[in-house]
Amino acid sequence: MIGNTEEGRGGSAPSLRQLTWFLAIRVLVLVLFLGGSILLRFADGSEMAGSPLPYLYALVGISILQTLGSALWLPRIVLFRRFVQLQVVWDLLFSVSLIYVTGGIGSLFSFLFLLVIISASFFLSRHEIYFVASAAAILYGSLLDLQYYGYLPLLEGLVFPKQVDGQTYFFAVFINVTAFFLTAFLGGTLSERLKRSVQAFEKKAIDYEELGNLNRTILANISSGLMIVNSQGRIRSFNVAASKLTGLSLEEVYDRDVRALFPGFAAFDNGSLQVVKRGEGEFVDPSGRSLLLGYSSTLVRDPDEQPSALLITFQDLTAFKEMQEQLQRSDRLAAVGRLASGMAHEIRNPLASISGSVQLLMETGAVDKAGLRLMGIVVREVDRLNGLLTDFLVYAKPSPPRFEAVDLSALFDELAEMVTVDPRFAAVKIRREYSPGVVVSVDRKQFRQALWDLVINGAEAMPEGGTLTLGVSRDGSRIYVEDTGRGIPEGIKERIFEPFFTTKDFGTGLGLASVLTIVEAHGGRIEAETGRNGGALFTIYLASDETGR
Repeated sequence: MIGNTEEGRGGSAPSLRQLTWFLAIRVLVLVLFLGGSILLRFADGSEMAGSPLPYLYALVGISILQTLGSALWLPRIVLFRRFVQLQVVWDLLFSVSLIYVTGGIGSLFSFLFLLVIISASFFLSRHEIYFVASAAAILYGSLLDLQYYGYLPLLEGLVFPKQVDGQTYFFAVFINVTAFFLTAFLGGTLSERLKRSVQAFEKKAIDYEELGNLNRTILANISSGLMIVNSQGRIRSFNVAASKLTGLSLEEVYDRDVRALFPGFAAFDNGSLQVVKRGEGEFVDPSGRSLLLGYSSTLVRDPDEQPSALLITFQDLTAFKEMQEQLQRSDRLAAVGRLASGMAHEIRNPLASISGSVQLLMETGAVDKAGLRLMGIVVREVDRLNGLLTDFLVYAKPSPPRFEAVDLSALFDELAEMVTVDPRFAAVKIRREYSPGVVVSVDRKQFRQALWDLVINGAEAMPEGGTLTLGVSRDGSRIYVEDTGRGIPEGIKERIFEPFFTTKDFGTGLGLASVLTIVEAHGGRIEAETGRNGGALFTIYLASDETGR
């Protein structure tokens, strides 16, 4: 046989689709040429006895049966290349048989060998094509040699040309054999080029497929949100990270105006796409949560280098900004702490001298009532300044917490007992929402101070009386103090934890700032929001509360 392997040199195995077309074209050739030859002989009266029509009928029948058998066998074939080789052998034998029954040297069907060589060039390698051309030359040359020397059997009804000289035979063999090899050369060359083109196309197709898979993988796993906006400002692509960040799916944002969904993005304005190197914009997700998104955009160009879309990448900067603010505040506190530690002693010493001197003067009895009253004011203000310094030091330079097991319910009970003698709580009702025995690990002294400041803040927010609620969750991870006062105005909610910011006539503005410092030193966080009855609700989340963080 022509080859022994499924994949010969210079080409890959043919596909089932190619072989199906090969068999279909063979049937078409049979109908056109063999059927046309039969009709032609009918037309000139050659259908009578002694004509080659019976042999033509036999060849047509055998060919159709062979083609049908091959078609039925085709779905079960494993060695496609071996199947092609067998088909080529059959076509060579069929061609020489047809030439024989139609007159040998006088036959018009010698060109069928050319068709066999051309068809073989689509499936076989170059050296196999030359093998087919050689086989065609041998078969055709042998047929004409046998006919010339009279050794070719003459079947009944066949007619061979007579009085044909040797030169004519030689010329016919030479012309046809030359045509066979020229066809093999051209067919092999074109076939090799076609195969190289197909291989290059398949390789490029594979590369595009790999690139597409890589692109989809990157888009699916990249942590940044990606979206593509077309030239009309409508969203055409939205990756998985973008959906996770915004809470919106691709179906919800597809073909919607980017300005409607992302009003904080300067991506599309006055009918043109906007390129932004670095920008920030607010976004409100479906749950109403406000996010700060950092974004950048770049143009997507078509093959003609014309802008066709805008690629926007964005990330959630909310936590980053909060962390940045905390770091900046920590830096400020460190600087203030260094300043405070030096100033505290310098201020306290004169205050102690002033207070002591005034008290001694008051005890001498040489001062009238008006002087005593004024001196009392001096002592009281000195004490207030000393307390202010103490609060300032707690805020600016807090000591590291010393953790111990503290019963929060007992600590709240202690605070509730203390406030009963404080005139600020005369019209305040204490409500307790906690169970006994709730134990957490905190610095007892610092945490007691933080809770005390929250309790005092709640009482001062209800000068005409109200209810102050003290609450602790069962696991101690959530601690809250709620009042029924006027609440926190929206305009100042972001500033209430700033040092020296106060809305009270005689407040220092360091109470809530100190609470924030203590809570953060414990690894927790504090939130201020509107309570159930319209008042202020301060909630402390300790670090163990993973759900609250």
